[in-house]
Amino acid sequence: MVSNRASVPDDGQVVVKTALGWVVAILNGDRITALDIVTERPSTAPAQGALAKRLAAAVAGYFAGRAWPDDLPLAPAGTPFQQRVWDKLRRIPCGATRRYGDIASELGTSARAVGGACRANPLLLLIPCHRVVASNGRGGFAGHSQGRWPAIKAWLLDHEQSMA
Repeated sequence: MVSNRASVPDDGQVVVKTALGWVVAILNGDRITALDIVTERPSTAPAQGALAKRLAAAVAGYFAGRAWPDDLPLAPAGTPFQQRVWDKLRRIPCGATRRYGDIASELGTSARAVGGACRANPLLLLIPCHRVVASNGRGGFAGHSQGRWPAIKAWLLDHEQSMA
């Protein structure tokens, strides 16, 4: 998987073509440990099994306008602080946004630290860091303030607004 996020041991990949590129998820046992959006289709064989099929259907459903299932088995690797931030992000409803500073205030930290946790998020889309915005606009995405990633963030926010 081509990504700026940490790699993890994997038991297979789920690969789904979407409007934004290839969504690639890493499965480790019965858990989803990473999910990213890449520009080229990975050449590895896809994962098999119930979770792989369920996740592929969930990705297709999301891009068709349906919400993510609430009970997908997520297992993101991260520090205790990152886990606290990601827990806050998972509580942001589809179609809504929160500001980095507001989340930082709730956690007793800085907006920059929240941004760092968002940048380290190994489960794009499933831990919705795209729903966190700057005080003066949408802000960056996946550690980028220009180019493809902010455009993906804008697409995701617009897509979710139409779903709400």
